[in-house]
Amino acid sequence: MAALLLTSGCIGFLTGQEALTFDAEPAATDATAASNAGYSTNGTETFHVNHTVSVGGQERNISVSNHMTTYQKAIDLGFFGEAKLGMFSVISTPAAEVGGEARNPIKDYSNDRLVKLVDSQYQGLRDVEVVSSRNVQMLGEQSNVTKYSATAQFGGEEVDVYVHVTKVRHEEDFVVAIGMYPQQLDGEEENILELIRAVEHPSEA
Repeated sequence: MAALLLTSGCIGFLTGQEALTFDAEPAATDATAASNAGYSTNGTETFHVNHTVSVGGQERNISVSNHMTTYQKAIDLGFFGEAKLGMFSVISTPAAEVGGEARNPIKDYSNDRLVKLVDSQYQGLRDVEVVSSRNVQMLGEQSNVTKYSATAQFGGEEVDVYVHVTKVRHEEDFVVAIGMYPQQLDGEEENILELIRAVEHPSEA
């Protein structure tokens, strides 16, 4: 492993003087699929996270760049303005392989743990319970999509929502898809599943 890292120009990482950096490819859902489902994108955000890993018995630093593309569905209520009815996010994060092993902790995250990461348009997610689970094709893989019921804070009010979560390893990255919408929004589950099926990685986002 040391020889591999040396030939890759990572002497600073081995000596502990520099962090080893990894950058995920952006991921998004197909623009036509999003438009057909009534969702518009809020753009792609890049955020950086530092990890400490053990290599050869020594602690070393890695720095990863992640990307999150978000979408929103809204309806015009006239005098009352727009109400956000749903959200969909696609997150890409590098596997961060060192010595042939993925060091990104998200590799071990179950859907139950991923659902706790939801912190977008709805806040204060609680009373999260599994409703169902099904396999859906995403990025050429059969991904397990878990559907949850929960209560969220939205505009100062409590709203009963459904949340769909899935994750796959695609090339050098992990790709996570999360969709959420009010339970009274009939037919939205199929829209979310179509957005999952239409995920692209890498994307031009």
